[in-house]
Amino acid sequence: MRHPFRDPARPAGPSRRTVLAMACASLATVPLLTPSRAAAASARATGLDDPAKKEIAMQLVSSAENSSLDWKAQYRYIEDIGDGRGYTAGIIGFCSGTGDMLDLVELYGERSPGNVLAPYLPALRRVDGSDSHEGLDPGFPDDWRRAADQDPEFRRAQDDERDRVYFDPAVRRGKEDGLRTLGQFAYYDAMVMHGDGGGLGFGSIRERALGRARPPAQGGDEVAYLHAFLDERVWAMKQEEAHSDTSRVDTAQRVFLNEGNLDLDPPLDWHVYGDAYHIG
Repeated sequence: MRHPFRDPARPAGPSRRTVLAMACASLATVPLLTPSRAAAASARATGLDDPAKKEIAMQLVSSAENSSLDWKAQYRYIEDIGDGRGYTAGIIGFCSGTGDMLDLVELYGERSPGNVLAPYLPALRRVDGSDSHEGLDPGFPDDWRRAADQDPEFRRAQDDERDRVYFDPAVRRGKEDGLRTLGQFAYYDAMVMHGDGGGLGFGSIRERALGRARPPAQGGDEVAYLHAFLDERVWAMKQEEAHSDTSRVDTAQRVFLNEGNLDLDPPLDWHVYGDAYHIG
């Protein structure tokens, strides 16, 4: 959602989160997993990338971004929320002003040439880095919703963009730091809101936390490190008026941490913006 820089290493081809969709598409052409292969796959997904935990992560983020646990209803979501990033849309809030919406629509165009959003690519390139709607209004919101409602390829592209830019890097970094599922989610939620780069991005939040505590991979205490990370996350949120409500940390992630639920096991109860949520 909050992607303050364009990745200069991005290849020209379908580079943004194409691997997931290609893998999913290939499932129909391969035999069912044998018990040994299924066990190996399960062993690889032992944290937030476990399918059940990933579903929880999507619901947690949706409660904060869309005030709903129904994250799959958000493929068609689009509005300007007045935060200086132009249109915010889709399952994790791709923004017309921060580059990730442009990357998504480019990927969609690579997979479905001539799609309903393709004519807006020149305008998306022009407004990147601003809150402008020039060249997007009045038709872009309706066409976004049309693509989300009618084309499964657009929904898959959103899934793949989310995973490639936000979810997969967050889980990888969390595992490298020795964090369990809750810590991996804390990384993911920070990346969704702040992006990875910049003075308020995930990388800077993590660096400030490392100045206060060591993660398990460096011999530190996981709970102490996560408290430090969440403290720095709250500080970063308060630097922007649009992010100044810190309940997605204070009455959600911090609650799970204080309960000692480092594996993010249900049942889960939390509040965001004063609204109560439950996963049984």
